[in-house]
Amino acid sequence: MRNGRPEVVLYALLTCPHCRRLKEYLHDRGVSFEIHHVDLLTGEERSLALDALKRKNPACTFPTLVLGDRVVVGYRPEEIEEGLRELTRRRESYG
Repeated sequence: MRNGRPEVVLYALLTCPHCRRLKEYLHDRGVSFEIHHVDLLTGEERSLALDALKRKNPACTFPTLVLGDRVVVGYRPEEIEEGLRELTRRRESYG
């Protein structure tokens, strides 16, 4: 958590195979993350999640992974690892 917000947030669809792979990837690495299965949300909760997603990824495609200030769209292990390393460095520099 940073400033009361999670540092790693995944916007996903339950039916999306790339979303499942990304979720497994994060679990396998022991990464703590918040997940929003947008297709399972309804009403105001869905609207809020989609608004937050669109601020990070205007195309509103899945999966969208937010790693601090970095956004990775799709299943891109190299970019995800780079983002995780950046978060680790930032945490270490802040103590």
